[in-house]
Amino acid sequence: MKTPVTSKTIIYIDMDDTLCDYQTSHDAAKVKQPEINYPQSQEGFFLNLPPYEGAVDTVRWLIEQPELQVLLLTAPSVLNPHCYTEKRVWVERHFGLEHCHRLIISAYKGLSRGDYLIDDKTSGFGQEDFQGTLIHYGSSAFPNWPAVKMYFDKLITATLHPVQYES
Repeated sequence: MKTPVTSKTIIYIDMDDTLCDYQTSHDAAKVKQPEINYPQSQEGFFLNLPPYEGAVDTVRWLIEQPELQVLLLTAPSVLNPHCYTEKRVWVERHFGLEHCHRLIISAYKGLSRGDYLIDDKTSGFGQEDFQGTLIHYGSSAFPNWPAVKMYFDKLITATLHPVQYES
């Protein structure tokens, strides 16, 4: 399904616990400073989230595919105004300044029009209202980035080289 906006297949990719390891960082910060109830509200939290293994390489591979338009769709931590800037700087650090235009920060992902949403959550920030296909990152079908890459590689191959059956 291609949206009327573009002839390319649009893929949105979540950041927290999809591209980068939010939960491990959150848990470690709680152990280190238990008096801070919301470690994600601290300056530097989002900036220093480590990417998941294979995430950056897979997203770069997706970006290189001419039939795809890849965008990063992340929900903000509205109680941390640094979150907005730090997510943008995170994208620059891991993908380069030339890819910062791909970042969309929205508290409601269901408003975005596209074909695929890769997200670790199936609801809570509008994922349940997304009109395309939800790729549930971390699920048994998509446990890691190699599985995501394999899915899209097969999809692209099938689209470009459909199987021909003799009649």
